[in-house]
Amino acid sequence: MNKVKDYFSNVHFYGRVWMLSAFCVLVAVPTSISFFYDSWPVWNEFMLGLLGVAPLFWTVSTIEVITYVPMLGAGGSYLGFVTGNLTNLKVPCAINAMSMAKVEAGTDEGEIVSTIAIAISSIVTTTIIAIGVFLLFWIRPLLESPILEPAFANILPALFGALAVVMISRNWKIAVTPVIFMLVLFLIVPSLATAVGVLVPVGAIVAILAARIMYKKGWL
Repeated sequence: MNKVKDYFSNVHFYGRVWMLSAFCVLVAVPTSISFFYDSWPVWNEFMLGLLGVAPLFWTVSTIEVITYVPMLGAGGSYLGFVTGNLTNLKVPCAINAMSMAKVEAGTDEGEIVSTIAIAISSIVTTTIIAIGVFLLFWIRPLLESPILEPAFANILPALFGALAVVMISRNWKIAVTPVIFMLVLFLIVPSLATAVGVLVPVGAIVAILAARIMYKKGWL
């Protein structure tokens, strides 16, 4: 028990340090550019632009913390939020790793597997991006090839489709209700497809309510 407590204490300490460090680096880049070129934003226009996008980002960020932290655990959450791209990359990697290791999210085993999966994903992603930047001049014609365009357009559907099969097969009775709800919602209002981050907790609430009703009726 003491080792587990020490582990989480270290995770929270270093996690906060790295998140604050990442924040400082992100702020330092535009600040340094402004100092170097002696060019500063017009603050009235800057604040007006910020007010247009900040509420959306604050909402999505809050929703992601509430939704993803119980899935990823402490270590995985710190790594994921610092390195970014949770929905498209880190969360699928963590879920797939826990599924293959046959461990549950929210357990000590799930915490370790999720953290390792997200750490490896971050290293691989950073390495591939670095290689891609250096080789961009040579590989750009290949990436923009009309032959490969359909493949790049279907990467995310293929990734989440494979994960959906694994997750739905675990308990299809609970999964079928939010899946049908989201399919109908997107068919009725296609523009909501761009607000997936906001709709994730909506699907979770639908699943919880459906599970509660089925449990009361003795269907589970």
